[in-house]
Amino acid sequence: MDVFPDFGAVGGAAQLREVVGALLMFALTVSVLMLVVCVITWALAASHGHYQTASRGRMGVWLACGTAALAGAGVALVNFFLGVGASL
Repeated sequence: MDVFPDFGAVGGAAQLREVVGALLMFALTVSVLMLVVCVITWALAASHGHYQTASRGRMGVWLACGTAALAGAGVALVNFFLGVGASL
């Protein structure tokens, strides 16, 4: 059984790809900016002895790294799942 989605049949497929690419770029940019903010917060809070705020800054760093990794690998993930779906 050879089943594969026909993206050519969708009207405006090129615009859809541009929109998805722009959204992934926006998510990547915001996550990198949040990474910078959380690193600065973590450093300042740790140096001033605010350990609860430093803990939250550290958690923000990990979340921003994860978000940046997912946004950066979004296209690769979509292509992988399309390949897996086509081989089922």
